[in-house]
Amino acid sequence: MVRIFFIIAAFLLVVAFSALSVTTQKVGQANACGVESLSEVIDSGAKTAVYNGKEISVPTLAFEPDSNAVLGEASDERWIEVDLSEQKLRAWEGGSLFLETLVSTGLPWWPTSTGEFRIWIKLRATKMEGGSGRYYYNLPNVPYVMYFENGSIPGWRGFGLHGTYWHNNFGTPRSHGCVNLPTPIAKELFYWVQAKGEGKEGTRIVIHD
Repeated sequence: MVRIFFIIAAFLLVVAFSALSVTTQKVGQANACGVESLSEVIDSGAKTAVYNGKEISVPTLAFEPDSNAVLGEASDERWIEVDLSEQKLRAWEGGSLFLETLVSTGLPWWPTSTGEFRIWIKLRATKMEGGSGRYYYNLPNVPYVMYFENGSIPGWRGFGLHGTYWHNNFGTPRSHGCVNLPTPIAKELFYWVQAKGEGKEGTRIVIHD
């Protein structure tokens, strides 16, 4: 009888680990921020958003006319560091600190990927929707989005830096994998970084624990 019990227990453990592995793989391959379209989507009529199952107001945003503009000339490389353990972002020009801010990165079950990336596209705003139950969100006009990618994580996965109007709890993981920034900081970075294209590599981002 005891032997049968252990056989059944072992079988159930194998099934549980297999299910966990499949779930983890699916989550890892999912679109990080629930982006419907990797293109600029500005809804001037949007009034209401949903975050964690609750309705919130969508702020009115005034955008700069040129989403590809980069302010100023840099003699040293501009690059961005995201420290997951400190929940901080630092923007560097060579070895000089340009700005530092608290951020909110991915929750443990939707982690922000580590590694070295390049910004491949900048969008003044787009819509993000995803999650389920208490984690459901439908967020129009997410501002100042800077999507990044590398050889292992393609751009369609939707990892990015962006402004945030649905919470102010920076310094704590809150996202589905993206890096949530205070909107004024996101705007400043948006016009400081460059995206890939026209011979440009795209601003480098280093994300580490």
